[in-house]
Amino acid sequence: MLRATKPYHRLIRFNSTKYFSAEPKAPILATGAIPGPKSKQLNQELGQVYDNGATYFVADYFNSVGNYISDADGNKLLDVYCQISSIPLGYNNPKLIEAARSDEMVSSIVNRPALACFPQSNYKDILEQGLLAAAPPGMNKIWTSLSGSDANETAYKAAFMYQHSKLRKGEFTQEELSSVMENKAPGASEMVILSFEKSFHGRLFGSLSTTRSKAIHKLDIPAFPWPKAPFPKLKYPLNEFEAENRIEEEECLKELESIIENSSKQIAAVVVEPVQSEGGDNHASSFFFQGVRELTKKHGILLIVDEVQTGVGATGKFWAHQHWNLDSPPDMVTFSKKFQAAGFYFGNPDLQPKQPFRQFNTWCGDPSKAILARAIYKEIVESDLVNSTAKVGDYLFKGLQTIVAKTDKFTNLRGENFGTFIAWDCSSADVRAKVIQGCKDRGVNMGGCGDVAIRLRPTLLFEKKHADIFLNILEDVTLSS
Repeated sequence: MLRATKPYHRLIRFNSTKYFSAEPKAPILATGAIPGPKSKQLNQELGQVYDNGATYFVADYFNSVGNYISDADGNKLLDVYCQISSIPLGYNNPKLIEAARSDEMVSSIVNRPALACFPQSNYKDILEQGLLAAAPPGMNKIWTSLSGSDANETAYKAAFMYQHSKLRKGEFTQEELSSVMENKAPGASEMVILSFEKSFHGRLFGSLSTTRSKAIHKLDIPAFPWPKAPFPKLKYPLNEFEAENRIEEEECLKELESIIENSSKQIAAVVVEPVQSEGGDNHASSFFFQGVRELTKKHGILLIVDEVQTGVGATGKFWAHQHWNLDSPPDMVTFSKKFQAAGFYFGNPDLQPKQPFRQFNTWCGDPSKAILARAIYKEIVESDLVNSTAKVGDYLFKGLQTIVAKTDKFTNLRGENFGTFIAWDCSSADVRAKVIQGCKDRGVNMGGCGDVAIRLRPTLLFEKKHADIFLNILEDVTLSS
């Protein structure tokens, strides 16, 4: 049994029992393996009408509670994957249910407004009390969208329109207006967005052109010929490889500047994740990100920080880029997942186009999701969940260090002092598959990323008692297989 080094009640005052009295004290296993027979049958039936090729198991969300996800067979698994990092406050959280049952929510759902044309009378209040109250430092404006991919796509559009407006310094020319209808320059932009190797920014056309994590995401889809730059490949433990990692990051920054200076097309923006989540949970230091910011400012390039997965408290800061201690904020920060809403923040009013219908679609976000985001934000603040997540992450990381030291199956444990945003590599993809399935069969649901990595993405209500269950099951699976 893994133990904390000091009494835990002194570390964290939050207790999830006030929400989830029905949360199991341990995983509940009703079938010998997962997925069970009912889940398999339901998934087979679903597959007749829906693409279910990526299904882990069929869930029963009516019976899921807190940090535990229930499957269709009645198994209740401790969930440290949480809908790919998208559940902030546990399953069936009463605070969110209360918000969902409000008259305000009912009106937003049944009268879903086309926000750009017919915004509802209380949308400003909803934003100011929730999403805008959580805005990263230096940002006081927001564009709401439909998903993380859409958040990035609209941020890219904002970047292109901003850069062209600086060059144009006037009205659109007739040549621009006619050529764009043929998808040609000068009306159609020849500017580019730069992303990094192993990055993931979504699966729509523009966002997919900046995604570099797995070939299967991109095959058969037309792509923009946009540049990529190297992302540092750090060695772990970090304190043993400080000199080597600094050299690696300096070389990546030199290559980034070379790409910028030698690009045949103007780079409108650089987009970067604080942690390359889908690409393998790849980290870099504050030094690297500070360097990226300095280069973007030096060359008149916008910096977009993609916090779709890292945002909303999981890293021990509300926004992961706050760990960087930048001299000036990013130009835009995109978000989704744990906020149950999506969009991007910005501060410069010139990033909002001057003409209507340029940044536009029917919905332009969803007030019902913004209401949920408001409830999520208020609960995070009132229960001090960012700080508690930071402390749980420290405890969890120390426990994982103990396990990693006992086996040659795991390497490159990373995410120290980064909340519960923790990952490690397995010695092979087969080992990873066996560990993930072994944990699932013992009552823990977790997921991988990259080629051989396992990543943790628990809720912000994940406590020491949950960490102990997880660590003991992982250790049992690792040492017994």
